[in-house]
Amino acid sequence: MANDPLDFPDFDQLRERWQRFRRTTGGGAGPTPTPPGTPQPPWAGSRRLAPILLLLLAGWLAFASFYTVQPEERAIVLRLGRYRGAENDAGPGLHFKLPLLDRVFKVPVERQLKQEYGFRTQTQAGPSSFRTVEEEATMLTGDENVAIVEWVVQYRIADPYRYLFRVRNVEQAFRDLSEAVMRQVVGDRTVNEVVTIGRVEIERDTELLLQELCDQYETGIKVEEVLLQSNNPPEPVKPSFNDVNQAEQDRNKLINEAQAAYNRVIPRADGEARQAIEQAEGYALDRVNRAQGDATRFDALFTEYRKAPEITRKRLYLESMARLLPAVGRKVVVGEDVEGMIPMLSMETSPRAGAAAATQPGGGS
Repeated sequence: MANDPLDFPDFDQLRERWQRFRRTTGGGAGPTPTPPGTPQPPWAGSRRLAPILLLLLAGWLAFASFYTVQPEERAIVLRLGRYRGAENDAGPGLHFKLPLLDRVFKVPVERQLKQEYGFRTQTQAGPSSFRTVEEEATMLTGDENVAIVEWVVQYRIADPYRYLFRVRNVEQAFRDLSEAVMRQVVGDRTVNEVVTIGRVEIERDTELLLQELCDQYETGIKVEEVLLQSNNPPEPVKPSFNDVNQAEQDRNKLINEAQAAYNRVIPRADGEARQAIEQAEGYALDRVNRAQGDATRFDALFTEYRKAPEITRKRLYLESMARLLPAVGRKVVVGEDVEGMIPMLSMETSPRAGAAAATQPGGGS
């Protein structure tokens, strides 16, 4: 059985062959061979390492039993892979966990995060430099033009559990949602609105739609602000686009000047026409009121005349003479029985002087 290939030598034979081989090849004398027949237990070499291993294990358990949560973070603890509820979440400070049973995920819930779209910030120390990402920034507008849109989304993690476990690769999903919403909003507007006057409206609509999608997909993200960095046409068409904008500005300037002239002339003409109409209406009202007053006075006078005709006739006569005689001038009253009277009157006497002479004593007989 010595030549049987399955007849393996025992351990002592293998050890003797190995020592003989080392001596032959110059590998040193090696350890002092153990006398044949002396038994050695298999744990004789590891007995010295046991205290060291136990000490290392105890240190690792002590280190793995505690964890620290920063002031801006919140810790989600899973025990045996199961979430035990929000009441077991850990706030800032030092906390205990069960090694090998608890798994801790720290989420920065108080930190404002941001994502850049259409560009990337390369250096922040000193003068900032940016790199445009054309595949993100190039968008098609509603009037079938192309615009370069760059924007920033600022957000916070409102629900750490949903952020960690409801959506796989939530950061990439959020980027895809933001880009899809921005392309939808830009696609509903013309290139002039995107580049010039529609920035505030685009930011507001994008923020609202993006928040709706984040709530629908349960990402646990609260969108705080959407900021457009720069909206420009592509470089090849930028000169033509600037010429169009300049022409529109000139047109608006002329329209504003014409509107200003219109506002100066038309309101004044309207005011003058309204003033003339009001004056005519006032004059008509005055004439009507005067006529009505005269008619009312005549009716009253006629009523009194019918009561005493002679007295009323004499009163009217005296009132008429009182109004007419002062305007006649100098008056001479001659009795019916006077004969041979020669009037000596000056033809140059003014009416006022004649009236004064007529009122003097002896001015007439």
